[in-house]
Amino acid sequence: MQQTKEMEEKAILVGEMEGSAEDISLDDGVTLHGGLEAIRTDQRVKNTRKRRGEVAESVFLAKAISLGLGVAKPWGDSERYDFIVDSGKRLWRVQVKSAFEEMKDGGGYMIRATGSEGNVAYTPEEVDVVVAYIVPEDAWYVIPIEAFKDVKGMKLFPRAKKRRSKHEKYREAWGWIRGD
Repeated sequence: MQQTKEMEEKAILVGEMEGSAEDISLDDGVTLHGGLEAIRTDQRVKNTRKRRGEVAESVFLAKAISLGLGVAKPWGDSERYDFIVDSGKRLWRVQVKSAFEEMKDGGGYMIRATGSEGNVAYTPEEVDVVVAYIVPEDAWYVIPIEAFKDVKGMKLFPRAKKRRSKHEKYREAWGWIRGD
């Protein structure tokens, strides 16, 4: 009975974060008015890189739960991954990245597979998948860490008609995590 109530509460949160006009209250007391749209536009969220990362992680949590995935957050922030995702078939170490603004040199969004402690790239021994959230486009990219083997970053073009990223195959590619 308790588990069902928790699942209902999670479903309500997911519904709110998928764009309804409801308010979202973050743990640190910040209230975002207008659901997911507020996350995209609220200046208080955009003021620090750490805060933007925290917001992207909270939206990832809601997205993963809405897809039926189990999600755990490691204690502290000492690991190279942000979440452990349980697909029912295996556990995945997930690093969440986000982009809030297009690059000025011709558009697109840059996602880097490096940590905040410098330009040290993630390795397959540390992370299984990078999930990139392009906030203004509400676009998700589910990228295996092996795709970053020879590069530290990827430029993504989620709405371009002519200039397509070779990485579009990773857009909304949740199926390989779920085992579809």
